Amino acid sequence: MASKSTIPIITTLFFFFFFKFTFSQPNLEPDTQDCNNRWIHIRRLPPRFNLDLLTNCSEYPLYDDFCPYLPNHGLGQKTHNRSHSWYRTDPLMLELIFHRRILEYPCLTSDPTAADAVFLPYYAAIDALRYLYGPDVNSSSEHGLELYQFLQNDAPEVWNRNAGHDHFLVMARPAWDLSQPLYKDPPIWGTSFLELPEFYNVTALTFESRAWPWQEQAIPHPTSFHPPNLRLFKSWLRRVRRSRRTALMLFAGGGGVSSSPNIRRSIRSECENSTSIDISSTGYTRVCDIVDCSNGICEHDPVRYMRPMLQSSFCLQPPGDTPTRRSTFDGILAGCIPVFFEDQSAKAQYGWHLPEEQYEEFSVFIPKEDVVFKGLRIVDVLMGIPRDEVRRMREKVLELMPRIMYRKHGSSLGLRTQKDAFDIAVEGSLQRIKSRLQEVSVQ
Repeated sequence: MASKSTIPIITTLFFFFFFKFTFSQPNLEPDTQDCNNRWIHIRRLPPRFNLDLLTNCSEYPLYDDFCPYLPNHGLGQKTHNRSHSWYRTDPLMLELIFHRRILEYPCLTSDPTAADAVFLPYYAAIDALRYLYGPDVNSSSEHGLELYQFLQNDAPEVWNRNAGHDHFLVMARPAWDLSQPLYKDPPIWGTSFLELPEFYNVTALTFESRAWPWQEQAIPHPTSFHPPNLRLFKSWLRRVRRSRRTALMLFAGGGGVSSSPNIRRSIRSECENSTSIDISSTGYTRVCDIVDCSNGICEHDPVRYMRPMLQSSFCLQPPGDTPTRRSTFDGILAGCIPVFFEDQSAKAQYGWHLPEEQYEEFSVFIPKEDVVFKGLRIVDVLMGIPRDEVRRMREKVLELMPRIMYRKHGSSLGLRTQKDAFDIAVEGSLQRIKSRLQEVSVQ
């Protein structure tokens, strides 16, 4: 058996030969596809910008070893041996997942001049680890400069044709982690990639965007559910629809134990004191369940939270260190109606995947200030929603489910008829780039 130290090298060699083989293949029947305004060129980058970064998967002492999450092209290990759809996926691996999926995109072109968009397969969040936790922690303003120098020196005409406006990449972290002010002394948390003027024109797909920069767009956090075919997806959908919802609401997460007023503390307090509430006429047996996910114990173990989510009507999604949560998408997969406490948690973020005008159809909004400072009880709001309305909202959640999951690479043709999070992210990038190029051309 290979030692732990050799596993990253073996994995990297596998990825290298796989990607090299795939890049050498022609497009999959592009003549049968409607590729008008959809052509994408994948920029060839030296492996130091992607595959070589995987060899450092265990070298960040302040960060978890991410070697176990490399298998299955970044989906991670299966949750159990007989699983076909569920994996221990780490959110950081979205850059690998996206890279693998875009190799299957039907409208790839080797000619950058014929492309409507150029994809940069740069593992930005993985490379950021050396600035966040590694030896370059005091050089965070340099994150991205080496990539820019390469783009300028190697086939500069590809970049210069539209000054980078037609380029896009995935960054598997919140934008806040990548937007430290340039030359901040002493350095604070994060790198300065998104603050570099060199990359102002590039579309950056992140887990969470800031409110003002036009180039950032939030896309869903990857969950652990990656079905390979339509049969398995529909099987899960049937299970979700049949699930008996015995709890009114659920909070899966950590925090809420500090002495200062905040929404998580209010949620925990309300849940812990909910046993005296009479729900005999509601059809529920419990008012509130809590799944304690402190210290990251839930992150790679979906069984901990998916079963409780399947048994709950509403999933509470309070902000934490940042407004957005992976739990939002886990809950949607379980048919659990999301309850938001600020717009930045989802409505102002995921417009491509969860249309803003539809939020009232599938979610509940309760201002956190009303709960924390005005004494509004969450349970009163949720119990006041008519049962018929709850059923309609859940059906809408199920309708949105394909849009927030990342199906497995190499999936069946039947499942590909369901646009998933990757498909929508690519479509959104193409449309944004097209609009931006039109704006630039008239300036």
